[in-house]
Amino acid sequence: MYLWIAKIKNMKLFGFVLSILLVASSVYGQEKKLRASLNNKQFYAPGVGNYVEFNLQFVGYSINYSAVEGGLMGSLLVEGTITKDEDSITTQAYRLDTPLMRDSIVEDFYDVQRFQLDPGTYMYSLRLTDLKGKGQPLSAEIPILVEELGDAISISDLTVAEIATQGNPESLFYKSGYNIIPRLSTFYPEQLNTLPIYFEVYNSSQLNDTTFQIRQAIVNAITGENVAEQQMDLLYATGEVVPVFRKIQLDALTTGKYILKYTILKNDSELSSQSYEFERSNDRLNQYGSQDVLLDPSFQESITDDSLLYFLECLIPICGPNEVRNIAAIAKSKNAERARKYIQTFWINTEPGNPYEGWLRYKQQVQLVERIYANNFQEGFETDRGRVYLQYGSPTEIITREISNTEYPYEIWRYNKIGVFSNKRFIFYNPDLVNNAYRLLHSDMIGELKNASWPLELSKRNTKNGGVDNPNANVMDKWGQNSINDFNR
Repeated sequence: MYLWIAKIKNMKLFGFVLSILLVASSVYGQEKKLRASLNNKQFYAPGVGNYVEFNLQFVGYSINYSAVEGGLMGSLLVEGTITKDEDSITTQAYRLDTPLMRDSIVEDFYDVQRFQLDPGTYMYSLRLTDLKGKGQPLSAEIPILVEELGDAISISDLTVAEIATQGNPESLFYKSGYNIIPRLSTFYPEQLNTLPIYFEVYNSSQLNDTTFQIRQAIVNAITGENVAEQQMDLLYATGEVVPVFRKIQLDALTTGKYILKYTILKNDSELSSQSYEFERSNDRLNQYGSQDVLLDPSFQESITDDSLLYFLECLIPICGPNEVRNIAAIAKSKNAERARKYIQTFWINTEPGNPYEGWLRYKQQVQLVERIYANNFQEGFETDRGRVYLQYGSPTEIITREISNTEYPYEIWRYNKIGVFSNKRFIFYNPDLVNNAYRLLHSDMIGELKNASWPLELSKRNTKNGGVDNPNANVMDKWGQNSINDFNR
């Protein structure tokens, strides 16, 4: 179960090939911009202590390849460093060769770094260099809070599997009899109807019983309501480490944002819990027709003919993907009656108690974002700030920095609450310096753009490219400090 622990000081690190193939239009012969995703999970191993896994997914078609016998291969330099109070604790640096790519078909692949860390606050810095390319290295820096999992009943972080197979103890991805290839995306389209989840429960033997209870629940992140058919109580035998692998069926889950939660209970008292936030798209369960609706005169008087298309399209920020496609088709048809029926039907389904009042409230918000956020090439609701305002409401706090010698103008929006989520943040910036055209750069809200390198992107106003021999010659050692302080305060 803990075979990798014995090798932690002399670990061989290698990629694991994802079985889903991605076809690239051109595999080599032109410069690519490296793309990768990163997340981290905390676990505990008896006799070793707390450790953190950093999971990496490399986008196969974003890597430069060269011809080798039998196909194509790329190479990356992977450098991961843990620091505490700006002092380096440990570093893992190594060359990672891609799997052998054949016939111009390239695959995503994975890697993982593990660090044994005592409880405390750390900073993880990652630097990825495409050794066959000439582009800038890809860098990220994220804070890590390591909690003590070994002294009481606790649950590891929840890991969702992209692929789960019977385990090979020699695999870097081996856990308790399974090879768990982690899924880094939290979005589940209608084609994915299963969510495989893995976690570990520690020290349940302290309960002085032969079994313990885990409650599984899925909560609607916006309404806070439990999805009744997904709640169940599970019994497991107690032990020092109890691995749990479950498959959650998503077929009946409608489009929305959800939280999967596992809680250890004793006599209905909560001892420990962990949760996983995800977004579901299931348009097959959200379709409705508007052909037979009778137009309400009072509703329709609020929409003039010359603003009909505008008010149809302004629904997009609060629509699901299927509804967006319907709106695009109606707008293209230029059928006024169809557009009016769709707007009214949308609000009948959105606020069945009083659709007209719901529409008027939303209309006022649309007019507000038009006044504040519109620019000379976008309507207010089309801008990133307008969309976020309409989707989540007014932020609790806005921090505005329009003048800086080192960073582009930016705004940080903080929400104390969005549904069941607390303390969610959005950062917008204006790299064009004109037109009030602020773009979303990063957010920690589920389903929103996540960019671990946002401080570097924000500070490019003061960062010039180097030369061919040293492309990083003029890159600052420290960047984005003002915005980082604003974002984290």
